[in-house]
Amino acid sequence: MKETGQPKKKTLSKKFLGSLVVMALVICICTGVIVTLIYYDSQMKEYSKTAFSLGKMASDYIDGDRVAGYVTTMQTDEYYDQVQHFMDILKQRSGAWYYYVFVHNGDDLIYVWDAYSDEEMNVLGDHEEYMDRARGAVEELLTSPNPPEDFIVAWHPEFGLIGTARVPIYDSTGKGVAVVGVDLNMPNVVRMMMIFLLSVIGVVLVVTVLGGVLFYTKINRNVLRPVKTLENAAEDLVTNIDQDVPFSADIHTGDELESLANSFEQMDLGLRRYIHELSAVTAEKERIGAELNVATQIQADMLPRIFPAFPSRKDFDIYASMDPAKEVGGDFYDFFLVDDDHLALVMADVSGKGVPAALFMVIAKTLIKNRVMAGDSPEEALAHVNEQLCEGNEAQLFVTVWLAVIELSTGRGLAANAGHENPVIRKANGSYEMIVYKHSPAVAVMEGLRFRQHEFHLDPGDSLFVYTDGVTEATDSHNELFGTDRMISALNSRLSATPAELLPAVKQSIDEFVGEAPQFDDITMLNLQYYGPSAAAEEAQQ
Repeated sequence: MKETGQPKKKTLSKKFLGSLVVMALVICICTGVIVTLIYYDSQMKEYSKTAFSLGKMASDYIDGDRVAGYVTTMQTDEYYDQVQHFMDILKQRSGAWYYYVFVHNGDDLIYVWDAYSDEEMNVLGDHEEYMDRARGAVEELLTSPNPPEDFIVAWHPEFGLIGTARVPIYDSTGKGVAVVGVDLNMPNVVRMMMIFLLSVIGVVLVVTVLGGVLFYTKINRNVLRPVKTLENAAEDLVTNIDQDVPFSADIHTGDELESLANSFEQMDLGLRRYIHELSAVTAEKERIGAELNVATQIQADMLPRIFPAFPSRKDFDIYASMDPAKEVGGDFYDFFLVDDDHLALVMADVSGKGVPAALFMVIAKTLIKNRVMAGDSPEEALAHVNEQLCEGNEAQLFVTVWLAVIELSTGRGLAANAGHENPVIRKANGSYEMIVYKHSPAVAVMEGLRFRQHEFHLDPGDSLFVYTDGVTEATDSHNELFGTDRMISALNSRLSATPAELLPAVKQSIDEFVGEAPQFDDITMLNLQYYGPSAAAEEAQQ
């Protein structure tokens, strides 16, 4: 029995008819476009012939030896007026849009003659800048011994298609001294193209429809009806899958459809066997899912997540968060007191995702904390951990680490950056700014690495923000990254926020930017606000 409330399915017959319609339209459009392009090419040749004929008549008529004198003196004479009259008559009889003569003047042109126009005319000596690529074309035209006849067509928003021809004028020595320009307005080209296009489409459409009707009749008898029979038999297969009713389809076409019906019979047998096996696989998958949930909880429990972390300490405040992209992630953070005056901060990102990265993360976190608690400086701790992680690292995983130890009584800190993101620091009463410096290689890349550390200083009121690349590389549906600029902007929008308020605000900014796009990487952040020993002393006096 068919379920109600489901959207109505399109039958194969309707899809086939739709395909025929689309095919007919494609054939009509393609044929029309090809014929129209052929017509357009023939029209362009005619307009080009007219334009260059006008240009050559003016070029042959004008004495090239006199052109330079007019440009130099800016004075007209009887011959100048004679040429002007000649061009006015030609323009009027030919219907040219613009008909003019100019000389090349470096980056611009100087008009010599401009035939009469209802619009504003250019007079002797008027300058005009060249349009895009026109200057190079004019230079080539004047210097080439056999200049090509290039008819340039462009679209004018008010007048439609405009075609331009340029013909050189030579002096008695054969040197090109000026150019005749002819602009033709071609309004009928587009209209005639549309008439041709519609006519061709109409004829082709009628022929295609008649052929499509005959083709559909044959296909319906030999293909669509047997497919419908096969569909009904397949529905019975689904309905009776849990019953001992064999698949049956009465199709005897002697072709691939009959073979398909036989294949369905074999599929019926295989499907019943597969369902039995799938039940066992589903049970195993549920068991693995339960174990992954336990692994997620174990990983979360390994990271400090009870806040406030040091309620008795008033000289600093700290907060951190980690949102994995999968059930378990490769990012991790850590913070702990080495002794009463030294606070260690760790922000790290293991290459890869899922369970392998999570296991590597557990080992790396444990080793780093052990080395720092043993008294190693950041560079020493990372060097020891690098050697230990390289042993037996068959999966070739590595981890980027930012590790710092801060002396709380003075604000003096030592930090080592092993291929991790740059930290962001806010000085008291200032704004968050990224601190950029040279990094060391990531941990576990190769044995024998030495790591560089540097010293920094926090004053009372300063804040430190560290993070993994899941923050800056969060991606929206348009594949645009959240980036460091948006991250710093989000930090500076909540300058008065406590660490516990700041990190959720940054995460909200990321979520708003990403929208419905899936999360591809772990998002981990840590914020430390340093108040200094004076804050602790004031608290003790109260």
